[in-house]
Amino acid sequence: MQKIKQRWEIQKNWQFLFPILGTFLNLLTAYLISRSLLHIFNLNNTIYEWFFTLGVMLAIHLVLIKFFLWCFKKLENKWRVDYKWEMIAIFIVFAITGSLSGKLAGPLIHWLGLDAENIPGALYWTLRILLIFPIYQILLVLIGWLFGQYQFFWNFEKKMLKRMGLGSFLR
Repeated sequence: MQKIKQRWEIQKNWQFLFPILGTFLNLLTAYLISRSLLHIFNLNNTIYEWFFTLGVMLAIHLVLIKFFLWCFKKLENKWRVDYKWEMIAIFIVFAITGSLSGKLAGPLIHWLGLDAENIPGALYWTLRILLIFPIYQILLVLIGWLFGQYQFFWNFEKKMLKRMGLGSFLR
């Protein structure tokens, strides 16, 4: 436990929440991917189902952990954070925001009456993807605030909008 505290610069016990939550979400992602692969290989309801699921899940989990540690190393100097555990919180916020904005765009576009049955498929998906963008921008700051990273995400948001030529919205 002391090794984890030192590696992620954890000062208080509540900060353990982020490595634990990050590990849980990584395992969940690996599980969902392995279950999708299970269906692709038609191994449902066979004797190999759970062996396949657990084996592939652990392999994907390890690959994702290696990938995220590589990302942390690359972004460590670019993102200005006080403690390394904040990097985990930032990655979690990006993951939740991306997933949630994609999920919310469907019901919102339905509420606007722009279902795939009403308009051509290409237009539907174009509008849905365009709708994801403002949802993502709002959720990024909101969820960042919930995870105690408001200042990081507000600065990130301002920089992104300026690069896109939308800096006038910040005034």
